[in-house]
Amino acid sequence: MSHTKNYTNGEVTIVWNAEKCIHSAICVKGLPDVFKPKEKPWIKIDKASTEDLINQVKHCPSGALSYFMNANSDKTSEVLETKVEVLENGPLLVYGTLNVTHKDGTKETKNKTTAFCRCGMSNNKPYCDGTHVKNAFKG
Repeated sequence: MSHTKNYTNGEVTIVWNAEKCIHSAICVKGLPDVFKPKEKPWIKIDKASTEDLINQVKHCPSGALSYFMNANSDKTSEVLETKVEVLENGPLLVYGTLNVTHKDGTKETKNKTTAFCRCGMSNNKPYCDGTHVKNAFKG
């Protein structure tokens, strides 16, 4: 069962899936007035504009943060152009819509940002789970 929480400002709702979070702190660095992991609730959604919130959520490398517009009845994810970024000492980030086929043949569609493990130590392969931080991965 997934542990998710919703935070809304009436216009947009940010969804946080705790199980997907790799604690990269990209959200905290990007909007430090909004994302405060030592406080409860940890997302202060009224501390930034809807546009700034959406732009920051799109940079989440794990997909733990997502959003939907409250006024839209169709809450399907947008399809994005694909691009790849290698994070120093961290995961391979793939932005966009991906069709992933796993080694057992199962398939899933990933939207927005997907973090793939580069260190080989993730317990959630092929995805990053943040283990590289504990093991001081260099790459």
